[in-house]
Order: sequence, then C-alpha cells, then structure tokens
Amino acid sequence: MSELLDLHGRAMAEFDGRVREIMVTQWTDPTPCADWDVHDLVNHLVGEQLWVPHLLAGNTVEDAGDRYDGDLLGEHPVTTWEVASREARSAWLQPGSTDRTVHLSFGDAPGEVYLWQMTFDLAVHAWDLARAIGADDRLDPGLSHALLGWWHNQDLDGSAIFDPPVPVDGDADDQTRLIAATGRRP
Repeated sequence: MSELLDLHGRAMAEFDGRVREIMVTQWTDPTPCADWDVHDLVNHLVGEQLWVPHLLAGNTVEDAGDRYDGDLLGEHPVTTWEVASREARSAWLQPGSTDRTVHLSFGDAPGEVYLWQMTFDLAVHAWDLARAIGADDRLDPGLSHALLGWWHNQDLDGSAIFDPPVPVDGDADDQTRLIAATGRRP
C-alpha cells in the first residue's frame, strides 16, 4: 500500500504546485472542465480533501450535512487549499487508512478504492489547472502510467463521470492516453 500512498503524494504535489502558480487575475479563467472556472476547480478539490478525514473516521455523507458544500475557498484560497490538503494527506498516512471501509455517496467502498479515486482526481485536475493557467501541464510519468493502468481496470463504460474518450495516436504517451480517456483534448 505504500506505493499507492506514494502515488497519492505525487498527485497531491502535482495539484499543489499548480495552485501555487495561480495569479490573482486567473481565478475566473475557464478550465478544460466546461462548467468550472479556476476558482470552481480548486474549490472542488478543496471540498474533496475536506471529506477525507471525515470519511476515513467512519462518518457518512449524511453525517456531514452541507458543511462541505458551496464556496469553501474564502478570502485566502491558496491557504485554504494548503490546510485542506495537509489534513487529507495526514489522514491518509494514518496506519490502516486504506483498510477501512468508507461510506461514499454511491455506497460503501474499501479505503484503497477511495484513495485510487482521490489520486486519479488530483492528477487529472492538476492537468486541467495547468491548462487553465498556462502552466506546465506535464505530469509525473510514473504517476500517469500507474493511473492509466488503474483506469483500464475500472468499469466506467457508459458512466456520466467523464465525456467520451478522445481518440489518440497508438504511440501516444501514458499521460496523453490518460487525459484523452477522460474526454479531455490533450
């Protein structure tokens, strides 16, 4: 499980690095996620990080009510991200975190499954954020490779989570294939 925790740390660092590059004038810029601007995208990831300690502690979505809804960024969005991501990472690093059952919105799942989902989301949205703010969009190659392998083992056909995959050349690298698999145009 230490390999997955390492992958999560790399994905967290990818997103974190892009958050720290956001200029004050870029918070309303569009992202590859059609319905989100930069603020919305970061707010989404902050919300996800806030859920982690709550869910790993055995709580349910219903227990939280609406506390993780709405604008979570406040006046200091980068600081809010820093705190939320630090608390989430600390929760993941607790012994046995991936062995726990978490009560997600779609039902109960092993902590390991939840960690894969969180790692995937951080990495793909790091690419989205990089594209939105004009930063380097290259992801760690080992991270892209591992996430692409995980992605191919998921049963997401017909899922409304992502747009249909975008075709890429057969010799495309892992990152390009990963991004295209989520309906994004690399």
